[in-house]
Amino acid sequence: MKKVAVIFTGGTISMKLDENIQAAIPALSPEELLTMLMGIKKMAEIEAIHFGSFPGPHITPQKMLELSKLTAKIIKRPDITGVVVTHGTDNMEESAYFLDLILDEKKPVVFTGAMRNSSELGYDGPSNLAAAIATVCARESMDKGVLVVMNNQVYAADEVTKTHTLALDTFQSMDFGPLGIVDQDKVIYYRERKNKKHIRTDKIEASVGLIKVASGMDSSLIKSLIDLGMKGIVLEGMGRGNIPPDMVEGVKYAISKNIPVVLVSRCPKGRVLDTYGYPGGGKELRNLGVILGDNLSGQKARIKLMLILGLTKDMDEIKSLFEEGLYTTK
Repeated sequence: MKKVAVIFTGGTISMKLDENIQAAIPALSPEELLTMLMGIKKMAEIEAIHFGSFPGPHITPQKMLELSKLTAKIIKRPDITGVVVTHGTDNMEESAYFLDLILDEKKPVVFTGAMRNSSELGYDGPSNLAAAIATVCARESMDKGVLVVMNNQVYAADEVTKTHTLALDTFQSMDFGPLGIVDQDKVIYYRERKNKKHIRTDKIEASVGLIKVASGMDSSLIKSLIDLGMKGIVLEGMGRGNIPPDMVEGVKYAISKNIPVVLVSRCPKGRVLDTYGYPGGGKELRNLGVILGDNLSGQKARIKLMLILGLTKDMDEIKSLFEEGLYTTK
């Protein structure tokens, strides 16, 4: 019999309506959740591990680091087939990507959660948890890195994002689609995921700012974040990777203080590139020393930069680790 460890961190999957305040709060214990899984004992023995009862927004990068260390310890046990992590959906993609970067394990690690709490009609927690356990138990899930399983879809942690505030199919891989599906207790993979890169560090630099770029913005926000002590900046730029010209001074200010600036796009699909040569265009930013973040979202680029800064403060090494051979110097 396979044995699956389920680490419960909280989130909507463990919530129900509080009649006094008429809002959902963490309330269900791991044991209560597991009793809702019909027939799961035929698939695997479950070991429940209580990490916490945190709503998604309460999970900080430091808690992600603690979660990664706990997961690494558990998954090394010879009796464990793999690990499921229940998590709030608001920032599940960030925690999953954090563990995907830091863990280098062949055994599957799968994140799941719920879009509806246990007091709502159509509570999806038990079905998502069952599908996640089935994914861990599938031999084909070996050596695929950290996965996210929601609504019977299997996604790579570096590709998936939450796209809708309410819909059950909110988790999507905008560029590439799911890796596969869960059909009853069978997991069917349709494609392989991209090559995985790992950042081997046991600490992080949490002081990394994220700025969404919009029309007419200037350098004041960048400068303010740096003066407040930020050690890295991620810019969600426009289109292919461009910013208003009045923001360039702020980029220069950051780089002059040896603060790495990573550029991604606010577009939900596609990667950034140094295509445009006008002031504020990607070519100028690249020449200044800005790091290109491929097709990562702003929140994932921030997680990656936190981990890299936990490993090194050398700008050339940061750039090399971040871009990972995706770009060639022109």
